[in-house]
Amino acid sequence: MTGGAGQNEGRTGRLARLMPSGPSTAARTPFVLLVVLLLAGGLISLLLLNSALNEGSFELSRLERETTELTDEQQALQRDVDSYSEPDALERRARELGMVPGGPPAFLDPDGSVRGVPEQATADPSTPPAAREPRTDPEPPAPAPSATPAPGTPVAPPAASGPAAVPPATPTEPSPTSSGR
Repeated sequence: MTGGAGQNEGRTGRLARLMPSGPSTAARTPFVLLVVLLLAGGLISLLLLNSALNEGSFELSRLERETTELTDEQQALQRDVDSYSEPDALERRARELGMVPGGPPAFLDPDGSVRGVPEQATADPSTPPAAREPRTDPEPPAPAPSATPAPGTPVAPPAASGPAAVPPATPTEPSPTSSGR
């Protein structure tokens, strides 16, 4: 059996001489480098992609938070607008500015005639409408003038008495329009 072991060694030596180990190692090196570079490139690209996705996620969270804040602010502003638009709030602000409720309306027709009976506003702006006393005139009311007085006739407001009375304004004639007549 010792002869068989020597025979194997001789065969291995002859095969080693047929296939030298130097050139086969040199042929594997570019392939190994290519595989390592591909793996490294893939890992780096995955890292960059993950970073970009995380950055986008942070940006999305920030924008959602900003949207929520702006929505809350918009709703608060809308509540303020609604509270200022309520009839009671409008009346209170008008009284603060010195405005008083007007009487029945009177209209000017295109020919200059007055339709309706104009009255001067006589409400006291410092008292609310529920606290005001009704007007009491010592004399009976005069008969109402016709609904359309003659053109050019000045219309004087009816006289009022009591603490809420305001001196009547001087009547003026309607100014001519610039319609070319």
